[in-house]
Amino acid sequence: MILTAKNLTKSFSSSEGKFYVFKNLSIKIDKSDLITIMGPSGSGKSTLLNILGTLDTFDDGSIVFDQKNISDLNKDQISKIRNKHIGFVFQYHHLIPEFNAIENVLIPQQIFGKKINEPYAKELLDYLGLSHRIKHYPAQLSGGEKSRVSIARSLINKPALIFADEPTGNLDIENAKNLVRLFKKINNDFEQSFVIATHDPQIASAGKIKYFLNEGILSISDHV
Repeated sequence: MILTAKNLTKSFSSSEGKFYVFKNLSIKIDKSDLITIMGPSGSGKSTLLNILGTLDTFDDGSIVFDQKNISDLNKDQISKIRNKHIGFVFQYHHLIPEFNAIENVLIPQQIFGKKINEPYAKELLDYLGLSHRIKHYPAQLSGGEKSRVSIARSLINKPALIFADEPTGNLDIENAKNLVRLFKKINNDFEQSFVIATHDPQIASAGKIKYFLNEGILSISDHV
């Protein structure tokens, strides 16, 4: 088991009182899982992914990643786990405009202080059909190409788990379908684990395990 989250509770305080995003939410993620989490806007999908990906904190509950309880670790230890073992793909690709494609892919290795493995970055870009675009800058890439660069970047440290938050949100229908096919191919070829948050039933249907999140409750989905 890569990650086990038990009885997670997350809330926000406002002038109107405390608002619970979810209470006592549990989920398990194993090697080669392809999990989709569907839910309406504001249901807490992004918050859940950020918490599972150690980008955000939670009120109560526990997260065990690679047999380590996150609550027992300090910020530096959590940061190292996140950079080494977790990849992220976002709706907005967050590519650095001054860096070309291969330089953007290599950023997580630079952050981690790991030896730069440019041949592997080229291998990933070639696998994703971008070998002819490695020296191009984000402004020179299409939306679909930017998505593939961000996927290559998420894979560069060979993470155990990749979180994708509304990854098709800025793509047209055809590019969205292509991206989902790519996630499935990577999942099959590398046994790479994915958790994909989406509000789109077509994207959610790609999951081997499908969840629905609404009103703070995460349940196995019968909506797709």
